[in-house]
Amino acid sequence: MKVLFDHNLAPRIARAINLLVEPADTVVPLKDKFPPDVTDTEWIAALGREGGWIVVSGDRRISRNRAEREAWRASRLTGFFLSRGLHKAPVLKQAARLLLLWDTMRMQHSLVEPGAIFELPMRSNKLRQISI
Repeated sequence: MKVLFDHNLAPRIARAINLLVEPADTVVPLKDKFPPDVTDTEWIAALGREGGWIVVSGDRRISRNRAEREAWRASRLTGFFLSRGLHKAPVLKQAARLLLLWDTMRMQHSLVEPGAIFELPMRSNKLRQISI
């Protein structure tokens, strides 16, 4: 899997997880792949053109902003959005949960059509599909 962690997650989480899952998977923080002034619509479109990317995000605004929502739908990216509780959790708790859910995310990604979006729960191991 190629996984991008957006600006709403600490880049050090992405880098740490990458060390644990490579070479099977590649995990990069958004700031390591794109310039700091890139807009959400620009990076979403770029990843969509490259294909095969998964996005892990804490930014549910993508579902409320019309331009970002349309860019997301057109990109056909698979997304995993942190639940509110997980997004507010300390960095170490976020990293631990993401590692615990990693195989579930990998399996879910292999089962669904591109463009699916899921919520990563704080406690359960069941992902909830969401729509934007």
